[in-house]
Amino acid sequence: MKVMSFIVMMLILAGMPFSVNAADEQKIKGVYIKLPDFKSVFDGKKVEVLEFFSFYCGHCYEFEKSIAVIKGNFPKKIKWKNVPIAWENSSMKPGEAYLLAEEEGKGEEMKKALFETMFIEKRDISDISVLESIGTRLGLGFDFSRRLRAGDKGNVAKAALITANAYSIEETPTLIIAGNLKVDMGMVNHNMDFFRDNTITIIKGILKK
Repeated sequence: MKVMSFIVMMLILAGMPFSVNAADEQKIKGVYIKLPDFKSVFDGKKVEVLEFFSFYCGHCYEFEKSIAVIKGNFPKKIKWKNVPIAWENSSMKPGEAYLLAEEEGKGEEMKKALFETMFIEKRDISDISVLESIGTRLGLGFDFSRRLRAGDKGNVAKAALITANAYSIEETPTLIIAGNLKVDMGMVNHNMDFFRDNTITIIKGILKK
């Protein structure tokens, strides 16, 4: 085990506050970066979590298994928002397909289907016909195909990348918790178990404030 991984694990398990870029004491425990240009947002009831991810990202696909665990620790206390982004040279169409499905109340089903198509079936999710077949399977119909081909969600998909840049997001998955706490895989040496447990620690700290 690398030294940094060991230190991070000990801090998380001990419940000690640890910010990767600030020397001042942190009230909320866990490993994160506090973004100075963004305000903390918490209504006292639910913690908002923005998940920036890519459908081409293996770590994002792996993280899907952890999301249910995180939510399960805080029933009805997390507002989880999926923000699909397309890095340079990758197609925005999978993200657009997700956004269209989300509008119809089938976002989670589409997210799961896209990841499975990419990583299990090994099919090209930038191919419109592949996306249309997923839409048909989910019962989204002709209007989904028409809007996907017309690029109805293209501007929204572009805006997601602009937002990611505003948060200085450089890898996926990255979480923005309660408006201004950033957590990415690099902070925990790309260890998925640490990433999950660290997220739980942070949310627990916010809910206890």
